[in-house]
Order: sequence, then structure tokens, then C-alpha cells
Amino acid sequence: MSDEISVTASSGNVFADLGFDHPEEEQLKAQLVREIRDILASRRLTQMKAADVLGLKQPDVSALISGRTDKFSIERLLRCLRRLDREVSIVITEKIPDSRTAMAEA
Repeated sequence: MSDEISVTASSGNVFADLGFDHPEEEQLKAQLVREIRDILASRRLTQMKAADVLGLKQPDVSALISGRTDKFSIERLLRCLRRLDREVSIVITEKIPDSRTAMAEA
């Protein structure tokens, strides 16, 4: 019996680590949902009131709050944030090389 535990360094994107097909999109959706959820919580909105504000049905708000993003596009999530009086800015930067990739290329 071995007491060794195998540890794998994260890529920085849990969705990539778990093998999702579009990990960058899933990570972005998760960030947007977290913002929406935080705003709804700070305003203490019920799911019915949140549905009214967001222009969604209550079951969709429930899915959103639960983190089930499969029926939400990035555009739909951005629309929700705008309905919550938020401006969304997209920042484009140079890609930072993955330390594992940089080490492999050296």
C-alpha cells in the first residue's frame, strides 16, 4: 500500500482541467454568473423578482443561481448584467505563456 498522493498542477482553468470542450467560454460564463448572483444577493431579490428584472422565467433564474449555464449564452448573461445596471468592458491583453509550456520549450 502506497501513501503517496499524486498532485497535478492546475492550468488555472478548472474547466480545462476537467476536460470541458470549450473551457475558456465556460470560465467566462462562470465569472459572469458569479457577478449576477452577487448582485441579486446584495439586492435581496426573490427569484420571481429577479426573473422580472432580468427578463427571464423563474426556472431560468433558478438554473442561473445554481450555476447551470448550459442554456445561457455569453450574450444572454451580458444582457442580464446590463439589466442589473452594470456596464461590461472587454479587455484584450497579450496571452501570458503557461509556465508548463515555457518549461517544455526551454
